[in-house]
Amino acid sequence: MKIKIGLFLFLLILSGFSMAQDQSFHDEISDFELGGDIFSDFNEEIEATRILRDERFFRYSRFFSFEISLGFTAFDGNRGSAYDNQNPTFGAAVHYFMESNLTMGLGVAFSKHAMLIEEPTRGYPQEDGVGLVEVDLFRVFYTIRYYIDTTNLGTAITFSNPYLVGRAEYWNETNKFKDQPNIEDQKGGGLGFSFGLGLEFPIEFKEYYLGIEFLAHSLNLPDEYTQKLDPLYSNLTGFGYSLMFSFTQSW
Repeated sequence: MKIKIGLFLFLLILSGFSMAQDQSFHDEISDFELGGDIFSDFNEEIEATRILRDERFFRYSRFFSFEISLGFTAFDGNRGSAYDNQNPTFGAAVHYFMESNLTMGLGVAFSKHAMLIEEPTRGYPQEDGVGLVEVDLFRVFYTIRYYIDTTNLGTAITFSNPYLVGRAEYWNETNKFKDQPNIEDQKGGGLGFSFGLGLEFPIEFKEYYLGIEFLAHSLNLPDEYTQKLDPLYSNLTGFGYSLMFSFTQSW
Protein backbone atom coordinates (compact mmCIF):
# COMPACT_ATOMS: atom_id res chain seq x y z
CA MET A 1 0.00 0.00 0.00
CA LYS A 2 2.82 2.38 0.92
CA ILE A 3 4.54 1.56 -2.37
CA LYS A 4 1.40 2.50 -4.33
CA ILE A 5 1.02 5.81 -2.47
CA GLY A 6 4.69 6.70 -3.05
CA LEU A 7 4.44 5.83 -6.73
CA PHE A 8 1.31 7.97 -7.03
CA LEU A 9 3.02 10.98 -5.44
CA PHE A 10 6.09 10.58 -7.68
CA LEU A 11 3.95 10.52 -10.83
CA LEU A 12 2.01 13.57 -9.62
CA ILE A 13 5.22 15.60 -9.03
CA LEU A 14 6.67 14.50 -12.37
CA SER A 15 3.50 15.56 -14.18
CA GLY A 16 3.57 19.02 -12.54
CA PHE A 17 7.24 19.54 -13.41
CA SER A 18 6.58 18.56 -17.04
CA MET A 19 3.71 21.05 -17.29
CA ALA A 20 5.90 23.84 -15.87
CA GLN A 21 8.61 23.09 -18.42
CA ASP A 22 6.10 23.14 -21.26
CA GLN A 23 4.76 26.53 -20.12
CA SER A 24 8.28 28.01 -19.81
CA PHE A 25 9.23 26.73 -23.26
CA HIS A 26 6.00 28.12 -24.69
CA ASP A 27 6.73 31.57 -23.18
CA GLU A 28 10.24 31.62 -24.65
CA ILE A 29 8.97 30.64 -28.09
CA SER A 30 6.27 33.32 -27.98
CA ASP A 31 8.91 35.98 -27.29
CA PHE A 32 10.74 35.09 -30.50
CA GLU A 33 7.65 34.80 -32.68
CA LEU A 34 6.99 37.54 -35.24
CA GLY A 35 5.66 40.53 -33.36
CA GLY A 36 6.98 39.24 -30.03
CA ASP A 37 7.55 41.60 -27.14
CA ILE A 38 11.36 41.30 -27.09
CA PHE A 39 11.80 43.24 -30.34
CA SER A 40 8.99 45.72 -29.90
CA ASP A 41 10.25 46.67 -26.43
CA PHE A 42 13.78 47.11 -27.77
CA ASN A 43 12.60 49.31 -30.66
CA GLU A 44 10.45 51.38 -28.33
CA GLU A 45 13.43 51.95 -26.03
CA ILE A 46 15.63 53.08 -28.94
CA GLU A 47 12.93 55.43 -30.20
CA ALA A 48 12.39 56.91 -26.74
CA THR A 49 16.13 57.50 -26.35
CA ARG A 50 16.30 59.20 -29.76
CA ILE A 51 13.35 61.45 -28.96
CA LEU A 52 14.87 62.44 -25.61
CA ARG A 53 18.21 63.21 -27.27
CA ASP A 54 16.54 65.36 -29.93
CA GLU A 55 14.51 67.23 -27.32
CA ARG A 56 17.65 67.99 -25.31
CA PHE A 57 19.45 69.15 -28.46
CA PHE A 58 16.70 71.58 -29.51
CA ARG A 59 16.22 72.87 -25.97
CA TYR A 60 19.81 73.28 -24.77
CA SER A 61 22.18 73.13 -27.74
CA ARG A 62 23.33 75.61 -30.37
CA PHE A 63 23.09 75.12 -34.14
CA PHE A 64 25.66 77.50 -35.65
CA SER A 65 28.26 79.83 -34.21
CA PHE A 66 30.57 82.51 -35.57
CA GLU A 67 33.68 83.62 -33.71
CA ILE A 68 36.34 86.27 -34.07
CA SER A 69 39.58 85.85 -32.17
CA LEU A 70 42.74 87.66 -31.16
CA GLY A 71 45.87 86.18 -29.65
CA PHE A 72 49.46 85.05 -29.93
CA THR A 73 51.49 82.74 -32.19
CA ALA A 74 55.02 81.56 -31.39
CA PHE A 75 57.43 78.79 -32.38
CA ASP A 76 60.13 76.69 -30.76
CA GLY A 77 63.29 75.24 -32.33
CA ASN A 78 65.31 77.14 -34.91
CA ARG A 79 62.23 78.89 -36.27
CA GLY A 80 61.47 80.18 -32.82
CA SER A 81 65.05 81.44 -32.45
CA ALA A 82 64.97 83.18 -35.83
CA TYR A 83 61.52 84.78 -35.51
CA ASP A 84 60.52 87.94 -33.73
CA ASN A 85 56.77 87.45 -33.27
CA GLN A 86 54.79 90.56 -34.15
CA ASN A 87 51.57 89.79 -32.32
CA PRO A 88 48.60 89.90 -32.27
CA THR A 89 47.32 87.00 -34.33
CA PHE A 90 43.88 87.45 -35.91
CA GLY A 91 41.34 84.70 -36.54
CA ALA A 92 37.74 83.94 -37.51
CA ALA A 93 35.74 80.73 -37.80
CA VAL A 94 32.24 79.30 -38.24
CA HIS A 95 31.07 76.13 -36.51
CA TYR A 96 28.18 73.74 -37.12
CA PHE A 97 26.84 71.62 -34.25
CA MET A 98 26.39 68.05 -35.45
CA GLU A 99 25.47 67.02 -31.89
CA SER A 100 25.17 69.02 -28.71
CA ASN A 101 28.79 68.12 -27.87
CA LEU A 102 30.35 67.80 -31.34
CA THR A 103 31.05 70.51 -33.93
CA MET A 104 32.83 70.88 -37.23
CA GLY A 105 33.94 74.18 -38.68
CA LEU A 106 36.03 76.21 -41.09
CA GLY A 107 38.26 79.13 -40.23
CA VAL A 108 41.23 81.34 -41.03
CA ALA A 109 44.05 82.90 -39.02
CA PHE A 110 46.85 85.34 -39.75
CA SER A 111 50.07 86.19 -37.92
CA LYS A 112 53.14 88.32 -38.66
CA HIS A 113 56.75 87.59 -37.77
CA ALA A 114 60.15 89.01 -38.67
CA MET A 115 63.78 87.94 -39.04
CA LEU A 116 66.79 90.26 -38.84
CA ILE A 117 69.84 88.80 -40.63
CA GLU A 118 72.84 91.10 -40.18
CA GLU A 119 75.67 88.88 -41.38
CA PRO A 120 76.42 86.88 -44.54
CA THR A 121 74.82 83.46 -44.90
CA ARG A 122 74.98 80.70 -47.48
CA GLY A 123 71.95 81.94 -49.39
CA TYR A 124 72.48 85.66 -48.82
CA PRO A 125 76.19 86.53 -49.04
CA GLN A 126 75.74 90.30 -48.69
CA GLU A 127 78.35 91.77 -46.37
CA ASP A 128 75.78 93.12 -43.91
CA GLY A 129 73.40 90.22 -44.39
CA VAL A 130 70.01 90.29 -46.02
CA GLY A 131 68.59 92.60 -43.35
CA LEU A 132 64.96 92.65 -42.29
CA VAL A 133 62.69 89.86 -43.54
CA GLU A 134 58.98 90.17 -42.82
CA VAL A 135 57.10 86.87 -42.62
CA ASP A 136 53.33 86.63 -43.14
CA LEU A 137 51.68 83.36 -42.12
CA PHE A 138 48.10 82.83 -43.27
CA ARG A 139 46.30 79.57 -42.59
CA VAL A 140 42.99 78.01 -43.52
CA PHE A 141 41.75 75.17 -41.36
CA TYR A 142 39.06 72.55 -40.89
CA THR A 143 38.34 72.01 -37.22
CA ILE A 144 36.48 69.53 -35.02
CA ARG A 145 35.57 70.20 -31.40
CA TYR A 146 34.42 67.69 -28.81
CA TYR A 147 32.80 69.20 -25.73
CA ILE A 148 33.58 67.16 -22.61
CA ASP A 149 30.67 65.79 -20.57
CA THR A 150 30.80 67.69 -17.28
CA THR A 151 27.52 66.41 -15.84
CA ASN A 152 29.16 64.85 -12.78
CA LEU A 153 31.78 67.58 -12.31
CA GLY A 154 31.69 70.83 -10.39
CA THR A 155 29.63 73.86 -11.34
CA ALA A 156 32.68 75.95 -12.24
CA ILE A 157 33.93 73.31 -14.70
CA THR A 158 30.48 72.87 -16.22
CA PHE A 159 30.13 76.64 -16.61
CA SER A 160 33.41 76.83 -18.59
CA ASN A 161 32.30 74.35 -21.32
CA PRO A 162 35.70 72.61 -21.79
CA TYR A 163 36.41 71.00 -25.15
CA LEU A 164 39.10 69.17 -27.09
CA VAL A 165 39.96 70.43 -30.57
CA GLY A 166 41.76 69.06 -33.62
CA ARG A 167 42.53 70.79 -36.90
CA ALA A 168 43.75 70.05 -40.40
CA GLU A 169 45.48 73.20 -41.68
CA TYR A 170 47.00 74.70 -44.80
CA TRP A 171 49.67 77.33 -44.08
CA ASN A 172 50.69 79.94 -46.64
CA GLU A 173 54.01 81.68 -46.02
CA THR A 174 55.26 84.93 -47.59
CA ASN A 175 58.77 86.26 -46.93
CA LYS A 176 59.32 89.93 -47.79
CA PHE A 177 62.91 91.25 -47.96
CA LYS A 178 62.40 94.83 -46.82
CA ASP A 179 66.08 95.86 -47.10
CA GLN A 180 66.67 94.10 -50.43
CA PRO A 181 64.29 95.50 -53.07
CA ASN A 182 65.97 93.41 -55.76
CA ILE A 183 64.96 90.14 -54.07
CA GLU A 184 61.43 89.05 -54.92
CA ASP A 185 59.01 87.92 -52.24
CA GLN A 186 59.22 84.21 -51.52
CA LYS A 187 55.88 82.43 -51.28
CA GLY A 188 54.86 78.87 -50.58
CA GLY A 189 52.57 76.68 -48.55
CA GLY A 190 52.35 73.45 -46.63
CA LEU A 191 49.99 71.23 -44.67
CA GLY A 192 49.81 71.05 -40.92
CA PHE A 193 47.86 69.58 -38.03
CA SER A 194 47.11 70.94 -34.60
CA PHE A 195 45.62 69.69 -31.36
CA GLY A 196 44.63 71.42 -28.17
CA LEU A 197 41.89 72.37 -25.77
CA GLY A 198 39.64 75.31 -25.03
CA LEU A 199 37.06 76.84 -22.73
CA GLU A 200 33.88 78.82 -23.48
CA PHE A 201 32.26 81.04 -20.87
CA PRO A 202 28.65 82.07 -21.57
CA ILE A 203 27.75 85.75 -21.47
CA GLU A 204 24.19 84.91 -22.47
CA PHE A 205 23.27 81.23 -22.60
CA LYS A 206 23.05 79.84 -26.17
CA GLU A 207 23.87 83.24 -27.69
CA TYR A 208 27.14 84.93 -26.65
CA TYR A 209 30.36 83.40 -25.33
CA LEU A 210 33.92 84.40 -24.45
CA GLY A 211 36.50 81.73 -25.19
CA ILE A 212 40.14 80.81 -24.79
CA GLU A 213 41.89 78.15 -26.88
CA PHE A 214 45.42 76.75 -26.85
CA LEU A 215 46.82 74.79 -29.82
CA ALA A 216 50.09 73.05 -30.64
CA HIS A 217 50.81 73.05 -34.40
CA SER A 218 52.85 70.57 -36.41
CA LEU A 219 53.47 72.18 -39.79
CA ASN A 220 55.50 71.63 -42.93
CA LEU A 221 56.46 75.02 -44.37
CA PRO A 222 58.46 75.21 -47.63
CA ASP A 223 61.54 76.71 -45.95
CA GLU A 224 61.58 74.22 -43.07
CA TYR A 225 64.85 72.60 -44.17
CA THR A 226 66.39 75.58 -45.95
CA GLN A 227 70.15 76.06 -45.63
CA LYS A 228 70.13 79.63 -46.90
CA LEU A 229 70.55 80.97 -43.36
CA ASP A 230 73.48 78.71 -42.50
CA PRO A 231 75.63 79.18 -40.40
CA LEU A 232 73.19 81.27 -38.34
CA TYR A 233 70.45 78.64 -38.56
CA SER A 234 71.00 75.21 -40.07
CA ASN A 235 67.25 74.99 -40.82
CA LEU A 236 63.95 76.50 -39.73
CA THR A 237 62.35 73.52 -38.02
CA GLY A 238 60.10 73.90 -35.01
CA PHE A 239 56.57 73.45 -33.69
CA GLY A 240 54.08 76.29 -33.52
CA TYR A 241 51.91 77.32 -30.58
CA SER A 242 48.91 79.62 -30.48
CA LEU A 243 46.82 81.06 -27.68
CA MET A 244 43.63 82.74 -28.87
CA PHE A 245 40.90 84.69 -27.09
CA SER A 246 37.54 84.73 -28.87
CA PHE A 247 34.09 86.28 -28.90
CA THR A 248 31.38 83.95 -30.23
CA GLN A 249 27.80 84.53 -31.33
CA SER A 250 25.57 81.48 -31.66
CA TRP A 251 22.18 80.68 -33.10
